[in-house]
Order: sequence, then C-alpha cells, then structure tokens
Amino acid sequence: MAVCGKNSIRSSLKNKMKNRFSTHWKSSRRPGKQRKYLANAPAHLRGRLMNANLSKELRKKYGKRSFSLRKGDTVLIMSGKFRKKTGKVSVVDAKKMKVEIEGMQIKKHDGSKVNVKFNPSFLQIKELNLDDKKRNEKLTRKNKTAEGENKNAP
Repeated sequence: MAVCGKNSIRSSLKNKMKNRFSTHWKSSRRPGKQRKYLANAPAHLRGRLMNANLSKELRKKYGKRSFSLRKGDTVLIMSGKFRKKTGKVSVVDAKKMKVEIEGMQIKKHDGSKVNVKFNPSFLQIKELNLDDKKRNEKLTRKNKTAEGENKNAP
C-alpha cells in the first residue's frame, strides 16, 4: 500500500524546484525553452547574459562583437519609441534583466514621469566606461588573443 504523506509531497516539490534550471542546456530553436532558460537563470549568470552589441569602431578596436553593460556606458537605442537616441546607462537591473538610460522617460496619465526600462539586446554600446581595471583587462585580453591568431594565420 502506497503511503501519501507530507514527506512524499515535500520531496516531489524539492525535485521540481531543483530541476528548474539546467546548466547542461546549450540551445534550442523553441522560443518557449529560450524564455524559460532566461526566466529561471540564477543571479550569477544573469549578469553575463546582459550583453549589448558594440559599435563598429569598438568592434575593430577590441576585436569583440558584444560586451556586458555597466553603469556609465554610452548607448544607442536601436528599436522602439526612443530609436536612434543616445544616453548614459544609469541603472542595470540584473534581476529583471533591464537597463535604464538617463533622459529616457515617459509621461504617465497622472502627469508623473517614469524612466523607461530597456532590454539590453535593443541597445548598442557607443562608448565604454573603463573605470574598472578588471573590465579593461577583459577587453584587452580578448584583443590580444585575436591579434595572436592573426599573426599565426598564413
């Protein structure tokens, strides 16, 4: 006779909670799986997932296509109501995976103004904030490896 009690319910809930995010998952064509991966991603991976394209000049300079966003970066908005406008990143919200930009506000019905939150994929980095030494090293390290590969090529 099967016993159905508190312990069995707890263990099944634990297993469900444990299996919400898989580090072994690589990619899928199914948008639902992609959204699920992003929604269930732990905090330490969310920051890595918040990347934006680099401008053509920065791509040539650093040999990298995209880079993570930080407060103080100057960005160009690529789509939406504020398209083709530039501004500095004021807030990076890793939990919601959104970015706020100085001067980009909308007016609410009650007359108050609210900052607009942007998805990092709709932004292009025009100027990087290189105050942090580690961030600077990360860019130059990638650039050095790209130069090394070019020298070895025939």
